[in-house]
Amino acid sequence: MEQAEGHEVDVTEHLWIPLADGTRLAARMWRPRVAGPVPAVLEYIPYRKRDGTRGRDEPMHGAFAAAGFAALRVDMRGSGESDGLLDDEYLAQEQEDALAVIAWIAAQPWCSGRVGMMGKSWGGFNALQVAARRPPALKAIVTVCSTDDRFGDDIHYKGGCLLNDNLWWGAIMLAYQGRPPDPALRPDWRERWLERLDAMPFWPALWLAHPTRDGYWRHGSVCEDWDAIAVPVLAVGGYGDAYTDAVPRLVANLRVPRLGLVGPWAHIYPQDGSPGPAVDFLGECIRWWDQWLKGQDTGVLQEPAMRAFVEDWQAPSATRAVSAGRFVGEAAWPSPAIRPRDFHLAPGRLAEGASEPGALSFRSPPWTGTGGGEWMGTGVPGERPTDQRLDDGLSLCFDTDILDAPIEILGNPSVDLRLSSDTPQAQLAVRLCDVAPDGSSLRVSYAVLNLSHRDGSEAPRPLVPGEAVRVRLTLKMCGHRVPAGHRLRLALSTAYWPLVWPARDAATLTVETGPSLLSLPLRSPGADGPAVALAPPRQGPATPATRLAEGRAARRVSFDLLADTATVVTEGEGGLFGEGVMRWDAIGTELSHDLTRTLTLGRDPLSAETRIVQRYAMGREGWRIRIETETAMACDAACFTITGELRAFENDTLVRTRTWRERVPRRDV
Repeated sequence: MEQAEGHEVDVTEHLWIPLADGTRLAARMWRPRVAGPVPAVLEYIPYRKRDGTRGRDEPMHGAFAAAGFAALRVDMRGSGESDGLLDDEYLAQEQEDALAVIAWIAAQPWCSGRVGMMGKSWGGFNALQVAARRPPALKAIVTVCSTDDRFGDDIHYKGGCLLNDNLWWGAIMLAYQGRPPDPALRPDWRERWLERLDAMPFWPALWLAHPTRDGYWRHGSVCEDWDAIAVPVLAVGGYGDAYTDAVPRLVANLRVPRLGLVGPWAHIYPQDGSPGPAVDFLGECIRWWDQWLKGQDTGVLQEPAMRAFVEDWQAPSATRAVSAGRFVGEAAWPSPAIRPRDFHLAPGRLAEGASEPGALSFRSPPWTGTGGGEWMGTGVPGERPTDQRLDDGLSLCFDTDILDAPIEILGNPSVDLRLSSDTPQAQLAVRLCDVAPDGSSLRVSYAVLNLSHRDGSEAPRPLVPGEAVRVRLTLKMCGHRVPAGHRLRLALSTAYWPLVWPARDAATLTVETGPSLLSLPLRSPGADGPAVALAPPRQGPATPATRLAEGRAARRVSFDLLADTATVVTEGEGGLFGEGVMRWDAIGTELSHDLTRTLTLGRDPLSAETRIVQRYAMGREGWRIRIETETAMACDAACFTITGELRAFENDTLVRTRTWRERVPRRDV
């Protein structure tokens, strides 16, 4: 990667931002060595600027500073070295604090009074949420791998189905929030640490208790009022990430200057993009900030409304590091160059034109979906979907004829089905696959739906057994070129494990072939649209670091033929994703994170169990902290049972133990 060049940069390792209630938030700052005030860029997240995101922050914010911006990485209330307690995601207090931080930054003598906000994941969420609050100094945002809809498109629920990542992320938050402030920056670190441990919420149970789209989720969902956002928005995502669909929605619905950029990447900033190709995202941000914070005409308003990667066929692989394909541009979104093409369901076939009426029944084994990969990719080997033939064989499939010419899909496919169930509770998973002449099956897109949520997630309604209903599913945004000689496959299943928790009932669904159809958003042949030129990635100077031990990652699926049980295990040793034990050399802090997740399921959907064991260690000579957690979830027909234990050690001495056990009603989940 190229190194960013420009102004020399001064780094302030730690500074305090005071709030009106006496709380202080901890920040790290990069400033260009120039005369006079400059615009500022804020990233505001709970992941510890001192050690948690240090490796990512240094090259990114250093590049912004070299380009003439003051860049600040602020730890939210209750995280890192900041005062206070963190009680949940995206609270009103979080937004209020951000408004105060932006006002404080704008009032500093080194700031021109113009502030931009950016972030990935949590930081992308709150960039949107804070923009909707309209702080006067905020002039533009960049939101990466985030969502506008907290219920429909976050790590807790999808299509009204409970994601197994709800427990995974909740367990990680126990470890993350179990970390203390750094004694080098806070003499009262131990008092603050014990205060946080004693007040720690049981994160996964917080979210499990809200299985419908109620006020809890509507808060912070900017899709509730698009017009509240009045500043320009650069929205970025990747097909390997879980939050891809927010990008086309933001571009289609916001009324401010906005651009969409979607690549092949996972949940990672695009300058580090994996799967590749990575791009010069820092350069794109700097152009964005120059336009809206400095008032320079950088040409961003002439960019296509949507720049998206169209992937070419590659053999299915869980370890693919680079995606073949190209970026294309659409001047408007929705694009007039993209038209729907409908395929009607017929027995075993996807037919163009009306198909004969019929009824096809199917019930998949509860563990169907083991080839689906991770809900949210993070850019590491093993997490991508594998060859879909195993899951295809457990599903009801419909294939097109062999294509005599290539087609390009760009956008959100959809299915419109007429179906019935023999039970009140049921799930439907839909996969769109590209099938090669040798039979290998590549997942292009997918969707899941808790059929109680078929008419919306505000007030779910169980199915009436035997009663036919219309069901529409919007599949995840994709960009894919299907070559001539291949076929498209639509695969329907009644389960998608381990992505989502099984429905209460083992349902048999019956789909009517006559009125049911698949609709594909196809780009017109030769519709190249505006040119897209994205430079190779560049970075600011890296953080000095030493790998103390190599990491290890593993992902395994096994079937016990005697117990009739499927087990999925994911492991990360040394780092959460197997990146190894690291030391940040400038501060001497060592970090190690081990996690093992085991998910088991038999023929009975009520047999589902998941368990997560975790160990997080950090420190340096004379100061060692270790957080150990165990979390688990099981169910019966009426409730989920979710348990957790956290043990906190200081220099191998146990200082706190927290335990939780909650029974949460299923409520149509």
